[in-house]
Amino acid sequence: MSNGERRLAAIMFTDMVGYTAIGQRNESLSLILVEEQRKLIRPILRRHSGREIKTMGDAFLVEFPNALDAVRCAYDIQRATREFNVSLPAEKRIHLRVGLHLGDVVESKGDISGDAVNVASRIEPLAEDGGVCLTRQVYDHVKNKFELPLVSLGPRPLKNVGEPVEVYRVVMPWEQQGAPEAATLSTNRIAILPFVSYSLDPGDGFFADGMTDEIISAVSGISGLAVISRTSVSGYKGTTKRVEEIGRELKVGSILEGSFKKAGNRIRVTTQLIDVASDRHLWAQNYDRELDDVFEVQSDVAKRVADALRVRILTPEMERIERKPTESTAAYTLYLKGRYLWNKRGLDDLKKAAECFDQAVKVDPCFALGYVGQADCFLLICSNWGIEREANLEKARISVAKALELDPELAEAHASRGLMLELELRERDAREEFEKAIQLKPNYAVVHVWYSQVLKAELRWDEALRELEKALELDPLSQIAYSNLGDFYQDRQDYQKALEFHTRAADLGLPGAHNSVAIAYGSMKMYAEMKRELAVHAEHARDTYPLIDVTCEGIAAYLENDNQKLRSLLPRLEAELDGAGLNAFSIAFCYFHLGEKDKGFEWLEKSYAAKDGSLLGIGYQQDLNWIHSEPRYLELLKRLGLE
Repeated sequence: MSNGERRLAAIMFTDMVGYTAIGQRNESLSLILVEEQRKLIRPILRRHSGREIKTMGDAFLVEFPNALDAVRCAYDIQRATREFNVSLPAEKRIHLRVGLHLGDVVESKGDISGDAVNVASRIEPLAEDGGVCLTRQVYDHVKNKFELPLVSLGPRPLKNVGEPVEVYRVVMPWEQQGAPEAATLSTNRIAILPFVSYSLDPGDGFFADGMTDEIISAVSGISGLAVISRTSVSGYKGTTKRVEEIGRELKVGSILEGSFKKAGNRIRVTTQLIDVASDRHLWAQNYDRELDDVFEVQSDVAKRVADALRVRILTPEMERIERKPTESTAAYTLYLKGRYLWNKRGLDDLKKAAECFDQAVKVDPCFALGYVGQADCFLLICSNWGIEREANLEKARISVAKALELDPELAEAHASRGLMLELELRERDAREEFEKAIQLKPNYAVVHVWYSQVLKAELRWDEALRELEKALELDPLSQIAYSNLGDFYQDRQDYQKALEFHTRAADLGLPGAHNSVAIAYGSMKMYAEMKRELAVHAEHARDTYPLIDVTCEGIAAYLENDNQKLRSLLPRLEAELDGAGLNAFSIAFCYFHLGEKDKGFEWLEKSYAAKDGSLLGIGYQQDLNWIHSEPRYLELLKRLGLE
């Protein structure tokens, strides 16, 4: 068959589970395991007519002439791997996931591309350790022909696929039957689902969301419990999923659900705590109160949850749970409305949220959380949207200072101050604030993400990874946690892992994630896929950055090492930094890539003057290794506190 022609093929994508972590602990062992894996897999591929297209680190891309050969080969690989592991110590065992899809591919220069390859790579992470997942297209060709059961996991959304794809898994003969996953999960790992609003006035809906957020906040302050963050539970608003299914998806042993109804100045709150494994109530309570009593309801729920789960609340924790954030119901109502808007993260939403927080602190000038809300709005407007950076940072300084003056032990205020200091390039001071926030509220997921950035800047890689993994444990559906994990592996040059996490962030709808996916593809020299993702990114970002196309051209030229094109684009990129969604650090990077050292340092100074947060990554960018002995580089590290 000639290059460029389409054909139908079954595609297999394999991956070693935990390979990156092994490499970080013991690089020589990781290389040995990869070699052992290849010796084990290649004879099996040949027996089943599998054609090895390429290996990518620990991953295999394989083509088969038909679906049945592919499924039988996948099973034989997992069976052989299991037998290989039997007599080995845990650290020398091989753990694999396999994904299969059937579809059109196009061959060029011995490589293949197309949707079938893309889908197979997306299906593989859905498989369990030692498992095989396949699409409906494969299932339709092998049902009643393959010897093992194939169980549907239901439709799963995949990036760049118009409709959800139904995914199946192979039930292996050695699996234990009837052992529910939830039974192994601690009941002290809890998800608090969005409260249902039964208020007659639709405008009161934010009360239910606010009640959810505040109970999450209160329960998160109890050190004996691990509480899933609001960003992961928010997707279950209005869900009809069963408790067992939610518990499995969030990996929790307990679920708190409830409802809220407001009529005039009266509220009714119903709550129930459910043990996921047994699907039985651990505790249930109805509250019929005045609106002014909403704080007592929230603190009582937190205490009852701890009692039901037999967790002791420490004295400082109890004091914080019982402390009213404000004596003013009006101020608190405005705060809830502000947080409801802030969680949407759009620019207009942030501006409206700031107005709510402004009004809240006018009603109660001693409302510390109201000032934190103000600061969080200012910080996101300048960091996420790049608007009036210095003016908004100054406003954030004032608001955070006021919040800490009112409540020196407020975790949220320390977290916000840490982010503010990080944006000011004061990484050591930022680290202290993040550590204080984590000490006060270990379950505050976003702080672990922010803290990881500082640890990366200090080249404390293992600690940074632990913080990101902790964030994902607390917030399993967090776009930001997945994106930062993708950045982590990109910076460590593990591009396959970077692609996996950035793809997950894109699947969860993170703006800009397609750009990161493109960079991962480009780093692996998969340029067709890179350009496809850049086109998607440009389409999504055009309303915000009308000149985004020139940025994408620059990224492609950089990754393809097309220096002539990159040099021709730089004058326009320099002139249109804001409109193209770039910063001065990016321009410096381009000049260093072209070997123009003086221009690179000139733009590094502009980046420092503009306080680009990305400048904190100067110590670990591999492309800058060649300037590390430069006095100008060492002096900049000193100014940044990274020497």
